[in-house]
Amino acid sequence: MSRFWSETTRGLSPYVPGEQPRVANLIKLNTNEHPLAPSQLALAALADVTADSLRRYPDPDATRLREAIAASEGLAAEQVFVGNGSDEVLGHVFQALLKQTQPLVVPDVSYSFYPVWAQLYDVHLAVTPLADDFSIDLAALCASTGPIIIANPNAPTGIALSLEAVATLLRSNPDRLVVVDEAYFGFGAATAAALINQFDNLLVTRTLSKSHALAGLRVGYALGQAPLIAGLTRVKDSFNSYPLDAVAQAVALAAIEDQPWFEQASQIVVDNRAGLVAGLVQLGFQVLPSSANFVFTEHATLPGEALFTALRARHILVRRWSKPRIDNFLRITVGSADECAQLLKVLAELVDA
Repeated sequence: MSRFWSETTRGLSPYVPGEQPRVANLIKLNTNEHPLAPSQLALAALADVTADSLRRYPDPDATRLREAIAASEGLAAEQVFVGNGSDEVLGHVFQALLKQTQPLVVPDVSYSFYPVWAQLYDVHLAVTPLADDFSIDLAALCASTGPIIIANPNAPTGIALSLEAVATLLRSNPDRLVVVDEAYFGFGAATAAALINQFDNLLVTRTLSKSHALAGLRVGYALGQAPLIAGLTRVKDSFNSYPLDAVAQAVALAAIEDQPWFEQASQIVVDNRAGLVAGLVQLGFQVLPSSANFVFTEHATLPGEALFTALRARHILVRRWSKPRIDNFLRITVGSADECAQLLKVLAELVDA
């Protein structure tokens, strides 16, 4: 610990990302990366990056990318904010919009970065338990008074709220902001983007990491009515006027415009998920209903920690948390059909051992 650290730095408990090891023959199902290669149009845009575009500063407003995202959602460009991954976008959201007089309401089992941002930006939290079946307790959220942030589908459970449920939440208190984190957009959950023009208290955040197989590019965005986006832009321009480089803007633009790739790739993940779930159930696992590119599961008799350790010893990485209510669960990324088959084969051996 450096003697020059500020008190804020000393008190932080940073987010711990999933492992990114470099091991031969690794089956990596721990960080929810897409099993397919990105769009060929996106890869072509990467190859077409010019020296001049690298020599000069990028467009600070990412105008073409924001216009493309807006067009894909039936919105206007001033309703779109882009940033260096949805984590940066969400960091700006906490600073610009969620530091209110009322505590921020979060589910007790959700994205574990939310408490980190709250600590960093001095945002007080009010934690609301999930229901017994691990679904979002809609009635409890509606009865709360402060701003709300939820992942939809939720992470790490994978369970999604319906569009009608999100609308009910928005109507329950029009004077508080509801942030819907759609990091796992595209795999079955209805997007709340359709409600943006109806509700000025809604902000939707997304990333291209999962939906478009671009985790290495770091592009995220937010959708909301113009005053919310203007608030995010004020914070962005007080922090980093050029968050998206020229390469990221060009590749992300091509990826957004390749709708056929997105639809086909998303369907492959959905199909692979169905096969994985069926295989897990056959082996005695309980699997929560997932609308994401992962499943959340526990075995009827085998402890989650033992399974996690045994899989890791066989070069198969999944994710696990030592946290009440979910410490027996494993979160397993939906990989390729071959990866899912290999995982199920090893799990069958462990179950029969």
